[in-house]
Amino acid sequence: MSSDDLERRYRRLLAVYPWEHRRVYEDEMLAVLLAAARPGQRRPAAADVRNLIGAGLRARLRVSARGFTEPSWTDAAAVTGLLVAAVLLAFAGKALLDQLVRVPGLPPGFVPSGPDPVDWLRVVGWAGVCAAVLLGWRWVAAGLAWAGVLGWGALVAPQTGANPTYVVDTLPQFALAVVAAAALTVPTPRRRAIAVLGVRRLPALLLAPAAMVVLLVTNRLNSPTFDVDGGVSYQAFYGIEASSELVVWLYVAGLAVAASAMVIAVATLAPTVRRRIVVMLLPVAALALVIDSALAGWVTSTMNMGHAVPLVPAQWAMLVLVAPVTFLAGVLLVRRREETLRMVALGRDVDREQPSGR
Repeated sequence: MSSDDLERRYRRLLAVYPWEHRRVYEDEMLAVLLAAARPGQRRPAAADVRNLIGAGLRARLRVSARGFTEPSWTDAAAVTGLLVAAVLLAFAGKALLDQLVRVPGLPPGFVPSGPDPVDWLRVVGWAGVCAAVLLGWRWVAAGLAWAGVLGWGALVAPQTGANPTYVVDTLPQFALAVVAAAALTVPTPRRRAIAVLGVRRLPALLLAPAAMVVLLVTNRLNSPTFDVDGGVSYQAFYGIEASSELVVWLYVAGLAVAASAMVIAVATLAPTVRRRIVVMLLPVAALALVIDSALAGWVTSTMNMGHAVPLVPAQWAMLVLVAPVTFLAGVLLVRRREETLRMVALGRDVDREQPSGR
């Protein structure tokens, strides 16, 4: 009975290894482990537990790493890298134009302070990433993207103690930069993003973010003029301002059309590529959701108290872990979904090949 208990416990430990490894080596490994056991031993030795778990996890990591070199992952990485770089270029361009354009609706004396070198560097850097991707210079694009990530770490991260709200507000853009850099680091054929997107999707993916920036800047330039005597009468919707509600909704419709063009460009890709793009972008969405929901009270308290309220370790842990956990969960769900679809397809093929019972 003791040998049965020991064998069962060893089998549970061997479950750490990937299924492909267990199918070939499980019986041999189990025989070696049982042969080396002491008479009457009922539990695996501590050294065996450490060795089996460590080796099993390393084997799983190797299998997972090989999985990310599949054509569906490399195609998704190529498209995601270009997509995120275009979005970050739009963010950088909007921030730069906000410093260059004077808003008519502001009271006299309130003028933009003007862009600093970092504002220009962000625009030039992400424009360089997009250009390098289109030209097929993947390593240049990846290097520029990682430079953007390191730049955030050098310029923004040190403000964690003095201005934590600013750091937290910039985390989604930082996460986008990490996604772009990681996606562009994945080895892909030259100009693969252009080949996957095609001549119709590529312009939509590149021009839609630029069109959204143009609409927002146009709204800024045409915002209602400030009247010193009577104030200003306007309609507003999430930062979009106009003199009438109809004009506000026209701006919203324009932004919706541009966003829909990007969504349609991704949605019409092959399902395997489309799923993986969603998995790559989900961590950013999850991080933004956590900041807007779980940290909403902290942001309000910081603004009303007049001084920085430090985040507790649990809150920092949540911010750090939400993105990688979301990504890993997405990878597992995609693999399970596609394995289920594969098994269903195999079952249908078997049913077709079986002769009729007549």
